Amino acid sequence: MSEIILDVQHLTKQYLKHTVVRDVSFQVQQGTICGLIGPNGAGKTTIMKALGGLIAPTSGSISLFGEKTEAGLAHSRSRMCFLIETPYAKQEMTARENLKKLCMQKGIPAEDQIDRVLNLVGLADTGKKQVRNFSLGMRQRLGIAGALLSNPEVMVLDEPVNGLDPEGIVEIRNLLLKLNREEHITILISSHLLTELSLLCTDYVIIRSGEVIRRITADELKRECHEYFRISAADNTMLPAVLQNQLGITDFTTEKDGSVRLYERTGEIERISRTLYENGIIPVEMHMHDANLEQYYMNLVGDTDVQRDEGTVISDCPA
Repeated sequence: MSEIILDVQHLTKQYLKHTVVRDVSFQVQQGTICGLIGPNGAGKTTIMKALGGLIAPTSGSISLFGEKTEAGLAHSRSRMCFLIETPYAKQEMTARENLKKLCMQKGIPAEDQIDRVLNLVGLADTGKKQVRNFSLGMRQRLGIAGALLSNPEVMVLDEPVNGLDPEGIVEIRNLLLKLNREEHITILISSHLLTELSLLCTDYVIIRSGEVIRRITADELKRECHEYFRISAADNTMLPAVLQNQLGITDFTTEKDGSVRLYERTGEIERISRTLYENGIIPVEMHMHDANLEQYYMNLVGDTDVQRDEGTVISDCPA
């Protein structure tokens, strides 16, 4: 089993009488990309600020690389990088000039590191172009480049694709996958854009109103979010009984309107349709559906407070 790098136990944060994070517990293993999923205001940023030492928890504990003391946490954070606020850069300077200034501030030998991170994030060819002329995606990649200067083992990223156009989102996604797979950096990333996390993460922590409502791996999610065939008839009353008694089908669920979600033998639809007709059931809808992360989340929380990214199609469950 991989080493547990990040361990949060019973984390609670209150501001006066308002509790923004309540009894949150989760772990992040080495080499994974863990997605913290939740709508805006769910408490994601508060959790990440606590991890970064920017705010003190009201109660609960945080362990980083096995360290829990203040001195141990401070040392562990030196092995990590945190992008919680919008990355800052001098607008009138180039990418290289900004990184050189950052190296001076951090006491990092400049040239070799700057070339390395610019190549990693795909900004090596920006030359004398000033940051003021960068796209939002390029600025975000520059922020990640700055975070990479210290060779972190773990990256903590709060909504890194928020506000980006589709091209910028793809650029950041591909960059994070590259950093994880090739540079072996463990990543904790928060987002309300379920599409992106479903294409990126190996593990998920789903939160709502400051509380964890589910922890699940990508493999487990794939098993729970599998395709199904929806069957609806003019009269759904006898539909479940015919499927079970005449066809021996047991892996299905019945919706509130009596329609059925069929999870097995979806390749035998002609036979199923014929059997239904023979038993006086006239199908009015027979369609294949793919479950997705948004639907899974909606089923968990039981309402519609998930934030959608305009123009972004919610993807199927991760492959």
